[in-house]
Amino acid sequence: MKRKSMILLSLIVALALVLGGFGTVAAGETYKLGLSLAITGPTSDAGNPYSKGVEDYFRYVNETKMLGDDKIDCTIRDDQYKNDVTKRNFEDFLAEDIVFYLNYSTGSTLALKRDFEEEQIPVIPASFHAGNLDGSNYIFLPIASYSSQMIGLAEYVANNHKDGKAKVAMFIHPSAFGRGPVEDTKKAVEKGLNIEIVEVVEHGKDLDNTATLQRLKNKGVQYIICHTVQSPVATLIGDAERQGMIAGTFGEAGKITFMGAHYTGGNDLIALAGSAAENFYWTTSYTLTSEPGPGTDFQLELAKRYNRDEKAANSHNYTNGVMVAQVAAEVIRRAKAAGKPITRETLYAEMLAMNGDKAYNPMTTVGPVTYSQTDKEGVDTLQLYSVQGGVFKAVGQPFVPAFAKK
Repeated sequence: MKRKSMILLSLIVALALVLGGFGTVAAGETYKLGLSLAITGPTSDAGNPYSKGVEDYFRYVNETKMLGDDKIDCTIRDDQYKNDVTKRNFEDFLAEDIVFYLNYSTGSTLALKRDFEEEQIPVIPASFHAGNLDGSNYIFLPIASYSSQMIGLAEYVANNHKDGKAKVAMFIHPSAFGRGPVEDTKKAVEKGLNIEIVEVVEHGKDLDNTATLQRLKNKGVQYIICHTVQSPVATLIGDAERQGMIAGTFGEAGKITFMGAHYTGGNDLIALAGSAAENFYWTTSYTLTSEPGPGTDFQLELAKRYNRDEKAANSHNYTNGVMVAQVAAEVIRRAKAAGKPITRETLYAEMLAMNGDKAYNPMTTVGPVTYSQTDKEGVDTLQLYSVQGGVFKAVGQPFVPAFAKK
């Protein structure tokens, strides 16, 4: 009897060990990603909500078992908008065997371009600088480039200005980020885009733009297209409001209509500029929470799930972070569904295959995300918005700038 009990006990222990082994397998794989961005320092007004969007979506993927028992572990580090810190962060991520990398600034993306090529790792930056793609195989812009955005705004001016050729000034960030689209917009003008670029102004840290505005007005400027972040734009249009320069309707004679690319606008601009933001025209490829839709509903529910405040929940930079995390999670899901190992190589292949009937609609953008070997600019479609009654509202339908690909 005692012998039988010992045999039975041995069988139970053996079975427990087998089941325990299966339990370890069932726990799933963990896929390492890295994100380096400005949570503090310059442009942190964009970087902070962006990081929250990335963090929240990956938490959602894991908690809802979107990848089954597999999980995404994305390490997020502050780089203070400094290229050398970003490089150190990236090197640390490589030591953790990341399979996908999310970068932030234009400067650091350009500086690390060779590293990305050597490591053969797919990268999505928060920067939409068209120059990121020059000579690169592994960088993928999430949406239409800054150049496409600026050209799209200039096209809207050309198509809707009512008296001769419109005189336009550009108000830009004093960096590679700000300067990037200027030459591309000038080339579009050379190819027939019917505007006159009167002056390009690189803003400094001045708190008063009175002299600049008066100079541009004296030159006959009727439109100022901005490419920077929200704070300098809020200061600019605040000064214009005090001088009575802001157009009450698009292209109003004797006044200035203010416009801007992705990082100039959104609800953050309204919060900073108040009434001066009224009639500001802005473009992006993202949906806004002020416009009802499935993307808006999902974003607000996600932010609520993780106890984000109202400012973060309604920030288009939060949307931006959510969307890049959606794309990264989607290529992992597709590779996994195809029975492929999750490696840099397989995820890169899934990125390149994201076109045609495999285009991806994350709902947080106004058009589908498409990539290929020859086109790494994710969402080609833009939406124009303007502030009406203190809220950004869509103007017309989503569009693709005619001169952007010429």
